[in-house]
Amino acid sequence: MPSAEVATLLEFLRFPSISTDPAHRADVARCAGWLVAQLTASGLKATLHPPAGHPVVTARNAHQPGRRTVMIYGHYDVQPVDPLELWTSPPFEPRIENDIVFARGSTDNKGQILAHILGIAATLREKGELPVNLIVLVEGEEEVGSAHLEEFLLTHREELRCDLIAISDTGMVARGVPTFTYGLRGIGALELRVTGPATDLHSGIYGGAVANPATAVARLVASLHDTDGRVAVPGFYDGVAPLETWEREAWARLPFGDAEILAVTGAPALFGEAGYTSLERTWARPTAEVNGLGGGFQGTGTKTVLPREAFAKLTFRLVPGQEPGDVMAKVRAHLSAKCPPGVRLEITGGHAGEPYVTDPNSPGGLAAQRALRTAFPGKDVALIREGGSIPIVNTFKKVLGVESLLLGLALPDCRAHAPNENFPLENFHAGIRLNRALLEELASVG
Repeated sequence: MPSAEVATLLEFLRFPSISTDPAHRADVARCAGWLVAQLTASGLKATLHPPAGHPVVTARNAHQPGRRTVMIYGHYDVQPVDPLELWTSPPFEPRIENDIVFARGSTDNKGQILAHILGIAATLREKGELPVNLIVLVEGEEEVGSAHLEEFLLTHREELRCDLIAISDTGMVARGVPTFTYGLRGIGALELRVTGPATDLHSGIYGGAVANPATAVARLVASLHDTDGRVAVPGFYDGVAPLETWEREAWARLPFGDAEILAVTGAPALFGEAGYTSLERTWARPTAEVNGLGGGFQGTGTKTVLPREAFAKLTFRLVPGQEPGDVMAKVRAHLSAKCPPGVRLEITGGHAGEPYVTDPNSPGGLAAQRALRTAFPGKDVALIREGGSIPIVNTFKKVLGVESLLLGLALPDCRAHAPNENFPLENFHAGIRLNRALLEELASVG
């Protein structure tokens, strides 16, 4: 029989709270209602806020004058499960094997945010109160870019005033190694669509006379990089902040590097911008990536067509010193200039988020490191940046004027956003300990 904490986690994971799919709108709402009940049962005053998109759940204790106010942020929505056939068990029927729970959302972000909620509940059961004024904010739209959260923060700015925000939605460099993430890359997304003839054409009759949109897309995508992996968009690297010497030295000592990246990814070899290690490329250098590419016949065998259109979906990970609007304007100009004759190019913008960096040795950062050492006794804390993006972190800073502490519990092989997503129960229990230690440490920060 699983413990009460693990049983609660399994119950949480059974909600198919896929925010991107309108067919699951009711499931997302039911999951939000479950969270309200869970937070209320833990001893907090919880509120479900009617959605502009999907519900936001907040909770708080009785605030006392003179105490630090800490916000815990997370999300209860999850990614789609496709491709379903690659899951070894149903994604919303959580399975435990070797003390690892497999389910969509187990790492991203249900296991991590629930660990904080259960840590709060344990402290309230034992002590009757928390050492800080607490605000819990759990949203249902993180996986669709937190589309309505900035508006929510602006509307509720006064009641959400706090001194620091703690977020566990990032990762650890290796099993058992407590990890404090002090930087995130930003993001800019776009889709390019190339059209040519009014309909698919016979490639034997018209090939050589009419430009091929699929070839044009291939040429545009190829124009994004030089042969050494450096982004070839003019001005792309303008303003990029160089790595600090201490960062390069600290990252070189981490128990995670090229060999581990190869093992986790299954890639035959590593590749990227010359002059940087793999960790430096993914944590502190900007990139251009193709997320999807299509056009023309996709079925079995041969169909000799010249397709009427083709497309590519692109994202650009950005680092401190880059502003998403500026970079995306440069990308658009580059693609427009490189578009070959005989086709029409349409560029559609997507979501964007600014890069984030904070001082890991600020008073709050040092308190977080002490809490991590309590949660993972006898271990040194790894100070890292991460390659992913959490756009809401900069929104918190802009609207509420406070820094965020990123204290991840995900392992490199957690398979977030992929089939067989998983979360070790040892990290789940460590997250409960982390919350309890963190609130105690932050209570004493001046």
